[in-house]
Amino acid sequence: MEFTFYGHACFKIDTGKESLLFDPFLSGNSQAAVSADKVECDYILLSHAHGDHFGDADKIASRTGACVIAIPEVISLFSKNVSNFQPMNLGGSFKADFGKVKMVQAFHSCGAPGGTPCGFIIQFNNGKTVYYSGDTALFGDMKLFGELFDIDYAVLPIGDNYTMGPDDALIAAKFLKAKCVIPVHYSTWPVIEQNPADFKEEAQKQGIAVKIVKPGESLEP
Repeated sequence: MEFTFYGHACFKIDTGKESLLFDPFLSGNSQAAVSADKVECDYILLSHAHGDHFGDADKIASRTGACVIAIPEVISLFSKNVSNFQPMNLGGSFKADFGKVKMVQAFHSCGAPGGTPCGFIIQFNNGKTVYYSGDTALFGDMKLFGELFDIDYAVLPIGDNYTMGPDDALIAAKFLKAKCVIPVHYSTWPVIEQNPADFKEEAQKQGIAVKIVKPGESLEP
């Protein structure tokens, strides 16, 4: 299984059989390590509909035929060129070829009228569990996620201003009992400028493992 970071909050997880693309904001993203017309995927998972997350989802889904996993209000924003959907809502789960997806709450705004933001907890067939929080504030139910799931990797925003900042992300990591944190959603613009090395250094002092993945880089969880 390979995790590839494309910049901001966009990343792909490739199981060797299926590839999952998250929040594909590529066009107009100065960090983007791949273009929307080059990235390939079998699934697109959307945490919400703000432009820096929904991004190129319609274009990529139309070209690749990828299955879009999102809440119904976000799905309603797609063009008629896209028809492959797995609608979900908070608390729901479904089994896919690669494992089990559970949609969980996030505390943010959605960008789609009547919609709600979300995160995903994915239990892959190889035994790894990945939590992607989406854009969110720190919230107490992360403790519950840590009790219910054995989380190997937590993909968390650290940019502050629009989401958790570094301090709250460290608290979230403790709540989640995550074995490792991958920081995202930082330094795309000055308002969310952060130094991930500082975040990693403070995390290590608190006994929290952090993997910094630069745009275009990959790691094997």
